[in-house]
Amino acid sequence: MKFDAYIPCEMLQPYIRKFVVSEAEVSSVYKVFPDTSLVIGFQYKGHLSAIAGDTSTPLAKAGITGLQDGYRLFKNTPHIGTILVYFKEAGLPAFFKAPVHDLFRQSVSLDNFVTQSALAVLEEQLAAAAGDVQRVKLVEQFFVARLQQTSPDPLVSAALSLIYSYKGNIRIADLAKALHTSASPLEKRFRKIVGASPKKFASLVRLKTTIQQYSPDTSLTTLGYDAGFFDQAHFIKEFKRFTGETPDQFFLHHPDVPVS
Repeated sequence: MKFDAYIPCEMLQPYIRKFVVSEAEVSSVYKVFPDTSLVIGFQYKGHLSAIAGDTSTPLAKAGITGLQDGYRLFKNTPHIGTILVYFKEAGLPAFFKAPVHDLFRQSVSLDNFVTQSALAVLEEQLAAAAGDVQRVKLVEQFFVARLQQTSPDPLVSAALSLIYSYKGNIRIADLAKALHTSASPLEKRFRKIVGASPKKFASLVRLKTTIQQYSPDTSLTTLGYDAGFFDQAHFIKEFKRFTGETPDQFFLHHPDVPVS
């Protein structure tokens, strides 16, 4: 399996965190954990489906996935190839004007934002490209052509900075107070740009940080306490909703801690 990351060109770096070329030769069902990035995927070969219970839903060859508050299952066909675009937290509105919060818990076709003819041209170019570097360049050109003049929302930028500085362990009332605003306008502006409420986004940061800080020398009780979970049962419940496994199971099955 291939999962190679590429840094975007300088013009796109304020908005896009990374490009990833992902390929797999065999069919498999795999789990994707919630992240703080919205993701756009361009499949240049093979097909991908989302799995929910006994239902398998084919995904568009070019699609966008909003922020999620729980893990998801996907199944790929053999010989699949995808370019993944991981956005920075407030990056998507620089390219598309639709409210980002409408994408929460959703995976939708990119033709909701881009004409089908433009997508067809890009898909044809990606399929014919000589290699990964050329494919990444094509996707870069696609986004550079759609880059709009936007100014960061200072309130949202400050909220993101504070949430990360507290590792997600901050009450929204305290966040609003620190930003000299009230919760309602903060939530409205934050959801529109980031794609989830400040509370939901902070919970993603908190659990993602908890996983990243794990080491075999740290007890799970200490790990939960450090993340602000003073009730171990609550910690286990939230962790299982995030990953589909208890902390014990997760760190046994994923010793390399794959949430990046």
